[in-house]
Amino acid sequence: MGIAINPSILSADFTNLERDLQAIATADAAHVDVMDNHFVPNLTIGLPVVERIVQVSPVPVDVHLMIEDPDRWAPGFAEAGAASVTFHAEAATAPVRLARELRRLGARAALALRPATPVEPYLDLLPEFDMVLVMTVEPGFGGQSFIEGTLPKIRRVREAIRSSELSLQLQIDGGVSRSTIERAAEAGADVFVAGSAVYGADDIPGEIETLRRMASAHQH
Repeated sequence: MGIAINPSILSADFTNLERDLQAIATADAAHVDVMDNHFVPNLTIGLPVVERIVQVSPVPVDVHLMIEDPDRWAPGFAEAGAASVTFHAEAATAPVRLARELRRLGARAALALRPATPVEPYLDLLPEFDMVLVMTVEPGFGGQSFIEGTLPKIRRVREAIRSSELSLQLQIDGGVSRSTIERAAEAGADVFVAGSAVYGADDIPGEIETLRRMASAHQH
């Protein structure tokens, strides 16, 4: 699979979401962060807003659930038409059962790990997922700086995907910009969530293309 750039609408204007979704029409997906003020200390948007985003987005919707009890709530986002639903390993009680339910409902299932969460307990379960998200900042807020200590974990995940000959995607989220995307691509990431780097650019399609080109040149 090639490189994907999924801009995070956490950096968009929440009163002009349709406009800001159209601005990323050249991206691979729109990354939508759902936070419940329990799993992370921030509150964003919920299912009714995501349902509308799915209806108006020019690109597939990649939902990242930073919420408690995703076993209960995540299937609703698949039913709403999200192309991909990511839930956190630290919050799910039965991650494999949940992943199978999301797939049954037609969404891709993805497992997210906070920066300090080891991937090793999940390596044998990778075939149950379509994507692994390695958080490269602590989840909860946009605009944070990239945590360099996550690079070895990205490498370990990529090596596990290679050795088991899976077609999983490896997404990273947090502090992705021109200054960090090359190292992350070299480590093995192939799906990049960029919020402020994209929405803060004067030329949004140009920035998406630049990030895609930089990552592609350093992909292993």
